[in-house]
Amino acid sequence: MAKLNSVEQTQLILARLMEGGQEDDDTSRELDSLTKLLNDESEHKNKGQPICEVIDDVCVDTILGYLDMRQADPVRGHAALTASAYLKAAGDKAADALRTFFFDRVKRGTYDDYIVAFCVAAAIFPLAPDIMADIFLTEGFLPSLDPLMRRKWKSRKVETACLEMLNAASMNAQCREAIQKYCTDWLEEVVDQDPDELSKALHSAAHVTEGSIAMRRHSEAVQNLAAVILAKLRAVPSAQTTTEGTESRIEQATTSIEDLSKMFSTMLLKDPESGKKHSVEGLAYATIQPAIKEEVARNAELLTTLIKILADAPAKSPLTYGALSIFTNLTRYQPAQTEEQKKMTQLKAYANAAGKLAAPNPLNDDDHVSERCKRVFEAKIIPVLVTHSRHGSVASLNLIVSIIAALSVTTSLRGQLAQQGAVNLLIAAFTALPDSESQAKRTAAQALARILISTNPAHVFGGTRARPQNSAIRPLISILPSDPAAETRDLLPTFEALMALTNLASTDDDTRTTIIRTAWPEIEEQLLSSNPMVSKAAVELICNLTQCLEGIALYAADTPQAANRLHVLLALADAEDEGTRSAAGGALASLTGYEAIVTGILKRKRGVEVVLGLCSEESEDLRHRGVFIVYNMIACEGDIGKNARKEVREKNGIEVLKECAKSSRRAEVVEVTIQALKVLLEQD
Repeated sequence: MAKLNSVEQTQLILARLMEGGQEDDDTSRELDSLTKLLNDESEHKNKGQPICEVIDDVCVDTILGYLDMRQADPVRGHAALTASAYLKAAGDKAADALRTFFFDRVKRGTYDDYIVAFCVAAAIFPLAPDIMADIFLTEGFLPSLDPLMRRKWKSRKVETACLEMLNAASMNAQCREAIQKYCTDWLEEVVDQDPDELSKALHSAAHVTEGSIAMRRHSEAVQNLAAVILAKLRAVPSAQTTTEGTESRIEQATTSIEDLSKMFSTMLLKDPESGKKHSVEGLAYATIQPAIKEEVARNAELLTTLIKILADAPAKSPLTYGALSIFTNLTRYQPAQTEEQKKMTQLKAYANAAGKLAAPNPLNDDDHVSERCKRVFEAKIIPVLVTHSRHGSVASLNLIVSIIAALSVTTSLRGQLAQQGAVNLLIAAFTALPDSESQAKRTAAQALARILISTNPAHVFGGTRARPQNSAIRPLISILPSDPAAETRDLLPTFEALMALTNLASTDDDTRTTIIRTAWPEIEEQLLSSNPMVSKAAVELICNLTQCLEGIALYAADTPQAANRLHVLLALADAEDEGTRSAAGGALASLTGYEAIVTGILKRKRGVEVVLGLCSEESEDLRHRGVFIVYNMIACEGDIGKNARKEVREKNGIEVLKECAKSSRRAEVVEVTIQALKVLLEQD
């Protein structure tokens, strides 16, 4: 039997789909086969006649019919993929066919046709938002929904399908404005349905059966869905809300964002399994508002319920994304602003408020966000995030990283974050996120840095299931340079990465060597940073790195680069900042155990003076470093030691050390000072 070409295969598949009556699994397989053929067409793999030419209006009707809400969910999912492939392969022809299909169904005006048309619109909106927005905004369409939705005797499936369409459309700004204009009134009527309506109607109309009156009532699921749409309108204001007329209309609205939030919360607490998808989606929008964030975060029972919903939600599902969005909103800090940016923000707020200076909402300040973060953490979210991070989508991983980054701002939580698996999560997320998600990768790396600053690496990486310690180095190194995409230079990630690397470099030579081999140029560049905190952090890191042979070689080698590095280190030992002087002194104390370093210091014009300056510091720690360096230098064998002793004596070193011994109270400082004095007082 000859092999069928792509057109013949398409015709055979469409015939079976039109015939219907198959098991859902068989229908899904047919749809998948058609999807593959359409994808091959898009990639020009099909030879001969284009298969889109044989897909006429009847075929389109068949394919789109499988998006009907009355079909099984798996079939609808496969049909959505097929519809997406057809839109891509057929281009303008598909857009025209979709428009024809939609308005033909709407014009027929039967409940069945409305259901199919609205279901198709809801399914296609995420796949082809521009095409669907153009159809949705066709003049006269939205106003026509008003009489349909206000019919006394209605179909709940029509209601549900219509609201699903509006819900999908409300993701588009222009569509949201149109919904605000034409649909707000009856959406509020649905949400604000009188709970006593049924009993009132039965008493006033004895000839009407209870069942028929019940059809006038909106189900909880329908009410919840209408509330989600209203939440989007309230939480994401359209352009119209800036006009005076719209503002007054919104003030008169009977259902506020607070009312909607309570409705979603009550629904979830009363019956988490019923309508949780829409309640979670509604709260995801409602918690954009500061007052709602605070209300949700203070409801421990609701937080626990949301975390359970997240734990049970399938990976890569809308429910997972919605629940993660809620926690992202609750924990989000306001972006840091320079003074200039703060002034510009105030001016814009002043202009938008028609001359009234709008103050930032206090519920968004760092103290309130920090408190919400603690409440979210105490609700035991981390183990659930760890589980979801292993199989989640890129979009979900973005949100997970954002939540943990916000929690890591609170110092007291960092140890517990590490204990519960946040470090492994962040390292894995940094690796898993594609390069196109550069901001999320930076966020993961910065959160990792914060946790590693405040925790003992031996505890974090010592467990049997822990990742190797060196796996944290690459993410930390990635945020040493400033973010090239940022409008303003933010040195906080650089500072935190240096501090975290310093902590790691305090452990073992293998870690120190890895840091040097993978990041030395970036570290050395930060030494000369204009920000003293960053410069100090870089010197502290180098102080730890010079504990290994690889670090010592960078300064002891007989090269101009090594000599220049030593010159910079001596300059930093004389810096204004005490912490910088201390770190540079610590590095020199390690390095001066090697004769090449002593020779290098002696060659510098003020090398010995800088070292003696450390011996005269008020801080005992600094004096300890200074006398230790002096002792290392003058205790050298041969000509190098002789030259060092001569230079120290000539720079009044004996008097400096005597004064150091008198003013010191710590035994270890006095002991090293006396040993150094003995060596200096001996005749060469």
